[in-house]
Amino acid sequence: MPRTPAPQPKSSGCNPPGNLDSHWDRKLKAGEIVPELTLDLHGRGLDAAYTRLMDGMAQARLMGARCVLVVTGKSRPVDPADRGSKRGAIRAKILDWLAASEHGAGIAAVRRAHQRHGGDGALYIVLRRS
Repeated sequence: MPRTPAPQPKSSGCNPPGNLDSHWDRKLKAGEIVPELTLDLHGRGLDAAYTRLMDGMAQARLMGARCVLVVTGKSRPVDPADRGSKRGAIRAKILDWLAASEHGAGIAAVRRAHQRHGGDGALYIVLRRS
């Protein structure tokens, strides 16, 4: 009986593959893209951060934005049981929130922000063209 390889775990990093060409990735890494909308979730509770993220993503889609800057705060090593209350909880949950939301299909890529836009404490959400 042939052995099947074990499934590879999905990466939980902030740079999942997306539908961006190398030109976009280069411009994002260089900080040359100016986000059309900034959502600052840093310092909010999880419920407030989730609500702001979902409202902000809806606003971005309505205005035809292509790039949204989301300030989350820097990630911290967080035990899964403590993700609801410890520092870094928003950063730990944001990718899951986006993937499970109605906005998930409209996202082309998620990338770490350039240092001038917050570096490790922020993400670029690149939306698909309508």
